[in-house]
Amino acid sequence: MTEKNFILKGNVCCSETSTAFSITENAYLVCEGGLCAGIFRELPEKYRSFPIKDCGDNLIIPGLTDLHIHAPQYSYRGTGMDLELLEWLNTITFPQEAAYANLNYAQKAYSIFTEALKKSPTARACIFGTMHVPATELLMDLLEETGLKTMVGKVNMDRNGVPNLQEKDAKTSAQDTATWLEDTLHKYQNVRPILTPRFTPSCSDELMEMLSVIQKKHHLPMQSHLSENLGEIAWVKELCPDTDFYGEAYDKFGLFGGECPTIMAHCVHSPDAEIHLMKERGVYIAHCAQSNTNLSSGIAPVRRYLNEGLHIGLGTDIAGGASLSMFRAIVDSIQVSKLRWRLVDDTQKPLTLEETFYLATEGGGSFFGKTGNFKEGYEFDALILDDTSLPHPQELTIRDRLERMIYLGDDHIITGKYVSGKKIF
Repeated sequence: MTEKNFILKGNVCCSETSTAFSITENAYLVCEGGLCAGIFRELPEKYRSFPIKDCGDNLIIPGLTDLHIHAPQYSYRGTGMDLELLEWLNTITFPQEAAYANLNYAQKAYSIFTEALKKSPTARACIFGTMHVPATELLMDLLEETGLKTMVGKVNMDRNGVPNLQEKDAKTSAQDTATWLEDTLHKYQNVRPILTPRFTPSCSDELMEMLSVIQKKHHLPMQSHLSENLGEIAWVKELCPDTDFYGEAYDKFGLFGGECPTIMAHCVHSPDAEIHLMKERGVYIAHCAQSNTNLSSGIAPVRRYLNEGLHIGLGTDIAGGASLSMFRAIVDSIQVSKLRWRLVDDTQKPLTLEETFYLATEGGGSFFGKTGNFKEGYEFDALILDDTSLPHPQELTIRDRLERMIYLGDDHIITGKYVSGKKIF
């Protein structure tokens, strides 16, 4: 199905609101020019010439968005999970990422990663590469071929790395970033560059000033990490004594939302002033529940962020998180919120399936624009889910089946995937 005018027929599930599902059984989901034209119980006359794929009793849901993932870390996911963040970075992550200076290694590793991402529930993703320009451009080339919509960043880090994973100085890092942007800014249909200072401990003030100039020149979005771990937060305070909280280390360079669309991953221990500034600047939070658990960082107060109207999506954070599946990210987010409610703050109710599904679809997808839902005019990202491999003796509602597939399923239940109206498989 190569044309972008077509119809999927099945049980269509998406978010009605951020707290409720819209479920239409045996419905027609129309794609016109790569965009959603609507969900119909009876097919309007004007669409009756479109080819129809009858999905039978399968479920059709929007493609999911992963707001935070490290592509070079996919090769060692599930490694070093007894360590906390800073020790894990120094003993596992930095030495492993140094291998991407070898383009042959990068070709092997990124080919594995991109093929897995293509088969996953993820339709859109914001992705960290490494500091290496050739390897990052290779990653972008491979992602372009998948048909997925992604933002990819060449990582900046001119301090506090390891000998073979640290840029020479701020000027070199900025020059490499400019070269990378010249090569990639207008090269792709599906992949966009995103400015990626690793985190404040990895980037000197001089480098951040240079990146701010680059951001303004090209109007780039930006991604980084924020208030993930208590040791990290204390370190940032030592490195940036002129700031009152971690977010100010980005904001003082104009790299914290506003005119610079920004994703900050984790936000586990954000103080009140930081939360208020994120709301004011429109910063997106990438909630990475599994990584926060694996690296003993804590449980982010997502219920508070929702109540206060912040932008939130979900991230797998490979390889702090061990699973590439956004289904798993949904489940982990629900489960840790239950622990926070029971053990930390009983005034903040746990997240629901409806809420976390929204975060994984339209909540995070909105960073890319009109995506993550089947509303008219939204980009047509869709997954076809077949749960016949999950037999059951009882009658189940469509919502029951969707919940089971999210909790019990994996990539094999996905029998079709579309991004912007293009069939991926």
